[in-house]
Amino acid sequence: MLRGASAEARAELASKVGSGTLEDTAKLGDQLLAVAGVLRSEPALRRVFTDGSVEGEAKAGLAASVFGGKVGDPTLALVKEAVQQRWTSSRDLAGVLEELGIQALVRSAGAQGPRVSDELFAVGLLIDANPDLRDVLSDPARTPDDKAALLSSVLDGKVLDSTQRLVGQAVRSSEPFGRALDTIQRVAADVQDELLAVVHTARPLGTTEITRLTQALGKAYAATVHLHVVEDKDLIGGLRVEIGDDVIDGSVASKLDNARRRIAG
Repeated sequence: MLRGASAEARAELASKVGSGTLEDTAKLGDQLLAVAGVLRSEPALRRVFTDGSVEGEAKAGLAASVFGGKVGDPTLALVKEAVQQRWTSSRDLAGVLEELGIQALVRSAGAQGPRVSDELFAVGLLIDANPDLRDVLSDPARTPDDKAALLSSVLDGKVLDSTQRLVGQAVRSSEPFGRALDTIQRVAADVQDELLAVVHTARPLGTTEITRLTQALGKAYAATVHLHVVEDKDLIGGLRVEIGDDVIDGSVASKLDNARRRIAG
């Protein structure tokens, strides 16, 4: 979680994302992710850009010399503004630019933006259910570009362009694919001003049940909640809800485990 100066910098920079056309916003997202990738791989450069003893204009000039001609003017302007902000940690600069790039790609879906989170979740389920795909994504002999190209061929025509680009970002992330995809899903939900809840259930939920659960969680968390429902036969019955850092476990399997522990203890 960002704190202090870094949190303030993110808030300031986030207000500058998504004001252009959908095409321009997609381009901004791709380029911000590329810049973030460079900063993650070049710690010395990252330290200079976040050094409070270096004048802001000097850092902006360095950003122009490094990224000028490689990214568009809107991206360069945002990066120059970013390096002139104060940062609590040098790593926060790359992290925030990556988050803003994800936000931009979600916004580039326009009115179909709410689909992005659902499609990312479906991609995660697809990979969990496909051992061959999992093996490819964990194969150290394959480059991130190779893995992204394979997933792109699998998803081509089945998901939004924004979703496909974000899946590629998850593949290229320094984090494990599943964790990176989860992070991107949360950012996508944030863009829609929603709180993401993953509901594990032993049986399919009806429309009325989903509506009631959504309303109950929304009231409890004082937020608009977006549900992702996963059928999990291991639960036997009941529900297990993961929302933010909270886990609400009302499953039969959980109750049986608790009973066994009490008997054993």
